[in-house]
Amino acid sequence: MSAQKKKAFQIEAFKHRVVVDPKYAEKTWKILEHAIHEIYNHNASGLSFEELYRNAYNMVLHKFGEKLYSGLVTTMTSHLKEISSSIEAAQGGLFLDELNRKWAEHNKAMQMIRDILMYMDRTFIPNTHKTPVHELGLNLWRDVVIHSSAIQTRLQAILLENVRRERSGEVIDRGLMRSITKMLMDLGPSVYQDDFEKHFLEVSADFYRLESQDFIESCDCGEYLKKAERRLNEEIERVSHYLDAKSEVKITNVVEKEMIENHMHRLVQMENSGLVNMIVDEKNQDLGRMYCLFRRVPNGLVLVRDVMTSYIRDTGKQLVTDPERLKDPVDFVQHLLDLKDKYDKIITSAFSNDKTFQNALNSSFEYFMNLNSRSPEFISLFVDDKLRKGLRGVTEEDVELVLDKVMMLFRYLQEKDVFEKYYKQHLAKRLLSGKTVSEDAERSLIVKLKTECGYQFTSKLEGMFTDMKTSQDTMQGFNARHGTDIADGPMLSVQVLTTGSWPTQPITTCNLPAEIRGICEKFRNYYLGTHTGRRLSWQTNMGTADLKATFGKGQKHELNVSTYQMCVLMLFNNADRLSYNEIEQATEIPASDLKRCLQSLACVKGKNVLRKEPMSKDIADTDTFLFNDKFTSKFFKVKIGTVAAQRESEPENQETRQRVEEDRKPQIEAAIVRIMKARRVLDHNNIVAEVTKQLQSRFLPNPVVIKKRIESLIEREFLERDKSDRKLYRYLA
Repeated sequence: MSAQKKKAFQIEAFKHRVVVDPKYAEKTWKILEHAIHEIYNHNASGLSFEELYRNAYNMVLHKFGEKLYSGLVTTMTSHLKEISSSIEAAQGGLFLDELNRKWAEHNKAMQMIRDILMYMDRTFIPNTHKTPVHELGLNLWRDVVIHSSAIQTRLQAILLENVRRERSGEVIDRGLMRSITKMLMDLGPSVYQDDFEKHFLEVSADFYRLESQDFIESCDCGEYLKKAERRLNEEIERVSHYLDAKSEVKITNVVEKEMIENHMHRLVQMENSGLVNMIVDEKNQDLGRMYCLFRRVPNGLVLVRDVMTSYIRDTGKQLVTDPERLKDPVDFVQHLLDLKDKYDKIITSAFSNDKTFQNALNSSFEYFMNLNSRSPEFISLFVDDKLRKGLRGVTEEDVELVLDKVMMLFRYLQEKDVFEKYYKQHLAKRLLSGKTVSEDAERSLIVKLKTECGYQFTSKLEGMFTDMKTSQDTMQGFNARHGTDIADGPMLSVQVLTTGSWPTQPITTCNLPAEIRGICEKFRNYYLGTHTGRRLSWQTNMGTADLKATFGKGQKHELNVSTYQMCVLMLFNNADRLSYNEIEQATEIPASDLKRCLQSLACVKGKNVLRKEPMSKDIADTDTFLFNDKFTSKFFKVKIGTVAAQRESEPENQETRQRVEEDRKPQIEAAIVRIMKARRVLDHNNIVAEVTKQLQSRFLPNPVVIKKRIESLIEREFLERDKSDRKLYRYLA
């Protein structure tokens, strides 16, 4: 089946000449002109829009578009001049109402005219690049009405006056204001900006300049900030009600500049109410308001942060250098924690947890805590106090909270190795005396230290716990073997401590009582028999003993004493009266320890199981001691002279410092060798920088000490100086 051929159709132009009435254009325009007059005179109901549209269509079709367009401009201009005169004649408050009413009428008329001239709008206007009908109507309204000399300045003045009245607390017609400002915006951004916004911003700047000056003279800082915040919110609200949304940034910038930026230094440092007073009085609401307002201006938060940092550093410095505060290490550290809690609360609640403020707080604490060389010791004493008695009966969550706070202070320490030294001493005393509140808490803190500083930092501390567990097993083995032999004698409990793990103690000689010496010898033989290649040294200065004592009238007590005190008291089984020299010769306890020991036995009220002649607080070489058979106590068990860890005296502190410095030397040397092994050749300044970077997690090495360690390594031929450059070092393999 063959496909049908499709025939192509073509429409040809009408070839006969159409004769048009020479007066056609004029007649048609008159009809349209009359219609426009009627529309403006509100008589549009009798018009046939279909007929009018056809007339306009034909005029454009017959090339009379230019006549139609120019006639439209002339007619509209004529009507708008009449409207302008009507608006100018409006008196007082009716001016804006009249303007708004006429604007609404003009818009309605424009809509109708545009509908009639729609064909011209779509064809003639784009081809001739003329202004579309609606836009033409806006432009003519702008030029003839809004920019007439009598209306322009009057409109501007009334709008600004309304804003002023509203700022003064009067109620204005916001709906009318919105209509007028929207009209200006509809006429084009430049009309709104040039005829209103520019002047509005200038007047606002003057207004807030004067008002802020009044406020700053009459208000304190908190009140001023409230008023500034209220004004700022009012302007934002004003924009949302009847101004262009783009005006918000501009007007808030004006308020911020005049009310905050120009006065921020005076506000922050205002006497009796500025930033420092707000911090002292914990006025978190005012501080939050200051943060929010100052954040809006350049360098506002920098100023707040700098003043806060300066205050924290100054008060912190006073705290850590106050001799009264330093008398009680536990109270000293508690005060630091309270201070940190206070500032943390301010930063969280008032400063939106701003990281820059948090960093400033951390650097301030690090600064002033390291001004006091005893901070590591005091933090360790605080931990010791808490783990001995302070955390008894506290929930596990609260224990963790306290330990976390301690770790926070620990992070600020530059000399973490000094803390380690003291912590090890205090932990040793807690473990050996069995005075720790919770082994879980002890281990938890060690885990936190390990996380913070690495395995090397805590390996010896963990070794101490291992020794305590091993010692229990050893004692079970000893008692199993010799239980029957020693059943009638004194009971012995021994902790075997690994030399490297525990704080080094000078080995002091002490003559133990014969009963104790015998069982100690049995334990030595048992231990050395089960372990080969080991040596045992008795640390009598670290031990304790429980003694059963009978006083006058058969009164019995159990005395908990140190090993030294036991040695002294056992002498009085065979003598009622002994001189200081006789006791010293019999026990061979070092003089300083012996005097402290006798002081606790004879001079402490309620614990004086011995009497001293002559009676005084201090022990002299000429004193004589007697057994106090009149001793009484309401407790059966009496604890004598077990004193918790105390702050070191200055000589002891110096001695600890020296030990720390000695311990640092091999660490510094090891760091130098590691660096030089990797780099092979390095100059002096870079070695110092690298060593400091590697060791700063434990301590800040002194550049002078680093230089001495380099010299020592050169002497031992680990390094050599470059022959041409003395500041350059080479690694010797």
